[in-house]
Amino acid sequence: MIKALKFCSFLAIYLFVFTSNAETKLSYKEVKMNYSVSIVDPESHYLEVTLNLEDLHSKTTKLLLPVWTPGYYLILDTPRYIVDFEVLDHNGKKIIWKKETKNCWVIENGDKTKFTVKYRVFANKKSVAESYVDAEKAFLMPNTIFMHLENAIANPVTLTVNKYDKWSKISTGLKRAGEKENVFFANNFDVFYDSPIYIGNQKTIDFTHEGKSYSLGIATPKGLNEESFVGDLKKIMSATTAIMQKIPYDNYSYIMMEAGGGGLEHWNSQAIFTKGSFDSSSTIDYTNFLNFVTHEYFHLYNVKAIRPIELGPFDYNKENYTTMLWVSEGFTVYYEYIIMMKAGLLTGKDALKYLTNSIRSYENAEGSKHMSLAQSSFDIWLNFFNHESNAKQTIISYYDKGPTIGLLLDLEIRNNTSNQKSLDDVMRFLYNEFYMKKQRGFTEAEFWSVCEQYSGKPLDEIKKYVNTVEEIDYQKYLKYGGLQIDLSPVTPGNIKNKVIEKDFTITALPDATKLQLEIRKSIFEF
Repeated sequence: MIKALKFCSFLAIYLFVFTSNAETKLSYKEVKMNYSVSIVDPESHYLEVTLNLEDLHSKTTKLLLPVWTPGYYLILDTPRYIVDFEVLDHNGKKIIWKKETKNCWVIENGDKTKFTVKYRVFANKKSVAESYVDAEKAFLMPNTIFMHLENAIANPVTLTVNKYDKWSKISTGLKRAGEKENVFFANNFDVFYDSPIYIGNQKTIDFTHEGKSYSLGIATPKGLNEESFVGDLKKIMSATTAIMQKIPYDNYSYIMMEAGGGGLEHWNSQAIFTKGSFDSSSTIDYTNFLNFVTHEYFHLYNVKAIRPIELGPFDYNKENYTTMLWVSEGFTVYYEYIIMMKAGLLTGKDALKYLTNSIRSYENAEGSKHMSLAQSSFDIWLNFFNHESNAKQTIISYYDKGPTIGLLLDLEIRNNTSNQKSLDDVMRFLYNEFYMKKQRGFTEAEFWSVCEQYSGKPLDEIKKYVNTVEEIDYQKYLKYGGLQIDLSPVTPGNIKNKVIEKDFTITALPDATKLQLEIRKSIFEF
């Protein structure tokens, strides 16, 4: 998810996968839910929210607001920003309500089958996971603003966005309801919550590619070469489709905001911060930005569709734990470089350099001696923004070790099958078998079973590298791909506050066999 933040995660799946949601299995009668959000005075940072409910079937109505954002593993406690909450019947008379928990509002509506809820939201957090409004724009994360009915995540919802009168554009992956440009519809709240909305005067570009529709909203387009940039996006998407062999959406929205840090994946969109312009000071800056975009784009396959079973259906009221984010995030880092290379935007040697940096970052971190990869995933709720003085000495990032395991696993499968199978086959199988066919995520045991199915051999050693801090035998695995790694000690030095003990430079093996050369060329194209 949020690759730019080292201990974050750059993940809500909303097509038919969510028909298995435990909440949706409950029998309930559909309620008409029509939201509107108005931005009257953006400099105050407040949003005015109105919810009209009709066809209620209970004397008591419970409304809940999520306390976290999928893909952003931190309890945000967004209910603290709700103020002036009130409930009115059709005559404008106030209806009694109370708080049951920090994020649950209980309304005593009695025999009333319809009423209106009004409240304001203080939106002043500049983040890809929270809502923000100022004089120039508004970024709305629906899960931080709009409440859902208890046990009714599957309830449809409409939203009318009343823009500030000085703004003209709305960028979002939400579907429009009819012809009006400011009215949107979602089949359920998982869809709704997974669809950020950017409102302002951003530059918008609409285009089609391989039969799908795309919208691109750019807040700060200075220096943009539209034809070249859109062309690079198309190359990235084509390379991804070539690997996954599926395009799981009809429309996709790129939301590229002003200068900031991080990004967040969504099922039919991504919302990312930029450096504030497209005037890149160097080719590497632009390449790194495309890596970032590719990372978020591949997440719609890996974590949205291909996902640990704990990550959807979500419990929006508390932490959702999994030991498998190293697959969701780490493999996505691995594939961002592979996709960029296949798209012709990175050379194979450049892709290998990026992966070498991941190995170097992990191996030269003191935390590698204390935290396993599986633990780094499970404990992300503790370490998402861990700035304690001992953090660098005790924790690791699955963004570093995760792609390393991805590379080793890919090499192992290719070596065991004479390069007839690869990690690509694993990813496609997980997508088709669990997302498409079984309409759910995979368990840890199922993940390893699929990997071993394609490897043809047990993967106990790689499992050990995931679940322990045991030293990795890089030479063994890299040799499968005609590569070698320099493990000789180097003079200690301080680079980005890390003491370098080994350089870990990876180079071509001079006496590689035919199979090793084939594997290297299949992955890195040299």
